[in-house]
Amino acid sequence: MATIDIHPHTSVEHHDEHEHHEHHGNFWTNYIFSEDHKVIAKQFLITGMAWALIGGILSVLFRLQLGFPDANLSWLKPILGGWLTPEGKIDAEFYLALVTMHGTIMVFFVLTAGLSGTFSNFLIPLQVGARDMASGFMNMLSYWFFFLSSVIMFISLFISTGPAAGGWVIYPPLSALPQAISGSGLGMTLWLVAMALFIVSSLLGSINYITTVINMRTTGMSFTKLPLTIWAFFLTAVIGILSFPVLFAAALLLIFDRSFGTSFYLSDIYIGGEALPNQGGSPILFQHLFWFLGHPEVYIVLLPALGITSEIIATNSRKPIFGYKAMVGSMLFIAILSFVVWAHHMFVTGMNPFLGSIFTLLTLIIAVPSAVKIFNYVTTMWKGNIRFTPAMLFSIGLVSFFLTGGITGIFLGNSAIDIQLHDTYFVVAHFHIVMGSASFFGMVAGIYHWFPKMFGRMMNDKLGYLHFWVTFVGVYLVFFPMHYIGIAGFPRRYYSWTNFDTFSGFADLNHLITVAAIVTLAAQFVFLFNFIYSIFRGKLAPANPWESNTLEWTTPRVPQHGNWPGEIPTVYRWPYDYSKPGAKEDYIPQHIPFSETPESNLPSENELIKLESNNGSPIVVEDKKHH
Repeated sequence: MATIDIHPHTSVEHHDEHEHHEHHGNFWTNYIFSEDHKVIAKQFLITGMAWALIGGILSVLFRLQLGFPDANLSWLKPILGGWLTPEGKIDAEFYLALVTMHGTIMVFFVLTAGLSGTFSNFLIPLQVGARDMASGFMNMLSYWFFFLSSVIMFISLFISTGPAAGGWVIYPPLSALPQAISGSGLGMTLWLVAMALFIVSSLLGSINYITTVINMRTTGMSFTKLPLTIWAFFLTAVIGILSFPVLFAAALLLIFDRSFGTSFYLSDIYIGGEALPNQGGSPILFQHLFWFLGHPEVYIVLLPALGITSEIIATNSRKPIFGYKAMVGSMLFIAILSFVVWAHHMFVTGMNPFLGSIFTLLTLIIAVPSAVKIFNYVTTMWKGNIRFTPAMLFSIGLVSFFLTGGITGIFLGNSAIDIQLHDTYFVVAHFHIVMGSASFFGMVAGIYHWFPKMFGRMMNDKLGYLHFWVTFVGVYLVFFPMHYIGIAGFPRRYYSWTNFDTFSGFADLNHLITVAAIVTLAAQFVFLFNFIYSIFRGKLAPANPWESNTLEWTTPRVPQHGNWPGEIPTVYRWPYDYSKPGAKEDYIPQHIPFSETPESNLPSENELIKLESNNGSPIVVEDKKHH
């Protein structure tokens, strides 16, 4: 683990080649088909934010139907067209398509590509001390496969038969029979094609991330000195490489069933009284394949957010992260366990009760490393000199969601209880808090924290505070009441509940949830304005605005392709030397060497230190503090 691989591109000469290339590049090679990891990260970020906006709007549309089922939505006719009934209601099949596309967009296109694609690309080379990713061309391809996937998925929203409408899990037989409903036709085909391209994008990126972390660390950057962000991105990439091909296989078999007459998932099916020839298949096979990706996907989404939060909480608490090795170990344990709990999504499929008890046990065990992370976050903040930046607030919000949402996971991990709560709004509330909202808060925290390094300017803090409080309160108002209606048996994916007298008592709660969802979506436009305005008119950022220790803050304010204008800094320390007793400053960057000088004489960041070996004894040869 302590072996140090020296990046072969650490020479000044190689950087000069980068500078030369940048100087002679044009708009297309510098900003569109760029191989610079920072530009590719911004491409992922902008595309992910666009998808987040679309996904949020779709959710508000179906929340209008649930919150105000008797309302006339004819005013949406210019947008929804034929998907509104003559009475001004959302068409029942289109409602299912809205739910399907919202889930697909938020899980894959926002929280997987938008979060991991952005920050893995941006931070891995900068924090491990590399000029770029291992393969810039492969990195560029990973974005363009994602973009092509996005285009196809976006087109599917506008076809006459409507987008895919089988739920985001696209269970057969509904998804396997093009003639089943309109949403099983061309929209489902485009969904499958888009997801195949998305998986290719994810695999290309993951291979790059793993290779870069293992082979391209700068001198001194051992695995035990890696920031927790890099550990999180690294393990996320490993999970992606092992699990996404299983979903690819599941989708491929589904395409065969849809288009080539096979029966992997179909058997004894009747449509309109007509018996189909399919025999021998099992729709449960698809569930096994899908959830073998589906549960690791939870941590593909969560781990990057948790890594980002670790960095932000340590930096803004001005304390070393509590239990660094425990944090790494918990992420490693989560990564392993995520592959052996998939069938807890399938307790209602007629599973053998003994097998169900095994998956119950494994599911409850995975709560242990999750609790370790919560404990370590809280103890890092305990008695810290906390700076409540917008990034810090969103990180604390993530910890809150991870805790409250994780507690409800203990209910659902128990097969006896899950059978009662399965496909109710309790499940919706659980995964939206513990996975969706927590990961979204991690992504937003990362944007606020690294925006100065991305764009060289600062975001507006007051707008950031407004964005946080409205979103934080809004998320709890949306998803907390869903636990109660879920326990009462309120079913998910139902187009209308007005025909069920037993659910009429929840009308007021559904009104509240819908209003809160609309307000929460509106708050995201505050963030969007802050983001776009700050890119062009924000206050110029200092080189290290958060006084952080990691290597990305040693680059120029807006680093060019190649990141460092000279040699890449050598790493001497772990990344969490905050408030070290005896040091002049409350932070010591990773590239500041150890010396025989007492800690009380350690220089501040503004002092230029050079250590040269004199018969093995390091000495200070220059001090420009007052120059």
